[in-house]
Amino acid sequence: MHNDETVELNRRAFVRTAVGTGFAAAVLPVTAQTIKTDSAGLTVGEVTIMVGDYKMPAYRAMPANATGKLPVVLVVSEIFGVHEHIADVARRFAKLGYLAIAPELFVRQGDAGSYGEISKLMAEVVSKVPDAQAMGDLDAWPMAAIRSAWASPASAGAAASRGCMRRTAAW
Repeated sequence: MHNDETVELNRRAFVRTAVGTGFAAAVLPVTAQTIKTDSAGLTVGEVTIMVGDYKMPAYRAMPANATGKLPVVLVVSEIFGVHEHIADVARRFAKLGYLAIAPELFVRQGDAGSYGEISKLMAEVVSKVPDAQAMGDLDAWPMAAIRSAWASPASAGAAASRGCMRRTAAW
């Protein structure tokens, strides 16, 4: 069967189609499954330290059989807090021999993981975190790790970090 219907393709229609096709290709997953780093050979889980008068939680991952003190990497979460992807990033660093700490930077203001709407999360939790509080919390973790014998004293003032939190902490 032959279709003689002619479709007029002007510049606007071409660009709309090309951009839509490119966007669709860009957002499709490259793999069919999420990468998940196992915790075999690691010590993982929640730890807390006192920051002022507040008991601050974080996810910690480190080699289970570490002998000696480890270099510290702070894994800074994005606006959704410490969730499985952030914990997975911490486990990846731990597999490489680091003490990885992912502090719950928004916990004083609310549970970032419980929000389904980004604008509501930003308005009710993330925007309420003072920059000084976030930076103080980030500063407290390497020092606490050193005092607890998890980390090398060489990590004081030289901890690496990975992540992005608003405009305050991005590396």
